[in-house]
Amino acid sequence: MTEEFHRIRRLPPYVFAEVNKAKAAARAAGDDIIDLGMGNPDSAPPAHVVQKLIETVGNPRAHGYSVSRGIPGLRKAMANYYERRFNVLVDPETEVIATLGSKEGLANLSAAITSPGDTILVPNPSYPIHQFGFIIAGASVRSIPATPDEDMLRALERAVRHSVPKPTALIVNFPSNPTAFVANLDFYRELVAFARREEIWILSDLAYAEIYFNENEPPPSLLAVPGAKDVAVEFTSMSKTYSMAGWRMGFAVGNPRLIQALTRIKSYLDYGAFTPIQVASVAALNGPQDYVSEIRAMYKDRRDVLLRGLQSAGWDVPAPAGSMFAWAPIPPAFAEMGSVAFSKLLLKEAGVAVAPGLGFGEYGEGFVRIGLVENTQRLRQATRAIKGFMSRHGAGAGTADLLGAASS
Repeated sequence: MTEEFHRIRRLPPYVFAEVNKAKAAARAAGDDIIDLGMGNPDSAPPAHVVQKLIETVGNPRAHGYSVSRGIPGLRKAMANYYERRFNVLVDPETEVIATLGSKEGLANLSAAITSPGDTILVPNPSYPIHQFGFIIAGASVRSIPATPDEDMLRALERAVRHSVPKPTALIVNFPSNPTAFVANLDFYRELVAFARREEIWILSDLAYAEIYFNENEPPPSLLAVPGAKDVAVEFTSMSKTYSMAGWRMGFAVGNPRLIQALTRIKSYLDYGAFTPIQVASVAALNGPQDYVSEIRAMYKDRRDVLLRGLQSAGWDVPAPAGSMFAWAPIPPAFAEMGSVAFSKLLLKEAGVAVAPGLGFGEYGEGFVRIGLVENTQRLRQATRAIKGFMSRHGAGAGTADLLGAASS
C-alpha cells in the first residue's frame, strides 16, 4: 500500500517545480515578478466570440451534456478552416474531432493507439505531453533531433533500423514549443514518404499555426502533402490563435482510423466541451479573422522588443520564426550552472521568471524558454533588469560563486 503507483513511477519529478516554488515565495514576499515562464496568452479573445458565448449561455437548452466529438457545426467550421488556410479538404464526419484542447487530444490518442512496450519517436526537446502521453500509456520513447532537417530524417532512419520493437508512431511539432523551429512543405514531404514506407503513424502538433513572423511563409499543414492522411493526424488549438487557452478547445484532423480511435476512447471519458464554448468557437473560426493578424503582429512586436533588449544586455538569442517563445541559450558566463539553477538565479536577482530547458527533455539543457506573454512595457522592464543582472555578474563570474548565489 505504500509503494508508488505504477504509472506515477514512470513520471519524473516536475522540473519546473523548483522555479515555480521560488516564484510563489517571491510573490508572497511582495516582489514584482515578471513571469515569462508560462505559455499563457494575456490578451482577451475576440469580442464577438465572447459575445456569442454569453448569448449561448443564456439559452437554457445549452447546459446539458454535449457531444464528445464536437457539435456538427464546429467540425464543419474546422474543415472549412483547413480548406481556407491550407487548401486541405477533410470530411467533418470522419476526419475531424473536437478535443478538450490539443494536449488532451494528444494524450487520449496516445492511450488509444499504444500497446505496452511500443516504441515511439519523439523530438527532444519537446513539449512534455509529446513524450509523457505515450509514457503514461506504457510505451518507450526514443529521442530524435528536434530540428526539421536532414538530422531528424537520418535519425528516423537509424531508429527504424535499430529499435526493437520497430517504432509505431512519430510526434512532430512545428512551429515548435519550446524551440520555435518552423518546418516547410519539402520537409513534410520527406517525413510523409518515410512514414508511408515504414508504416509509422505521424501525430503532428500544429497548435502555433497562426503565430509566425515571416508573412510570406505561413507554416504549412503536414496534411497538405499528398498521401499524408494515410498515415497522419494533426492537432490544432483555439488557445493561441484566439487567446482562448482556458476555454480548452482543440481539434484532431486527418486519418479516419486515428480519428475513429480517438472518438471511441473519448466517448468513454467525456461528454465534450461545454456547448456554449463550442458555439463560440464556431463564431471564431467562421467569423472575421482580423484578430488573428493583430495577435500575430503583437507577438512580433514583443519578440523584437525582447531580442533588442537582451542583445543590449549582452545576451544573444536567435530570433524565433514562430510560436510565442524565444529559445535562448544560457549566456556563457552562466552555462555551467544548468538551466534550473540559472532560472532560479535570474528569478532571484532580476525578478524575471523563465522556463528551464531541462523541463522539455535532457537535450533542452543549456537553454531557457522565454515567453512573449507580457506587453512591450513589461518586456522592456524585464530586459533592463536582466541587463543589470548580467552587468553585476560580468562575463568572468566564477561558476562556484554563481551556484552559491542561486542556492542561497
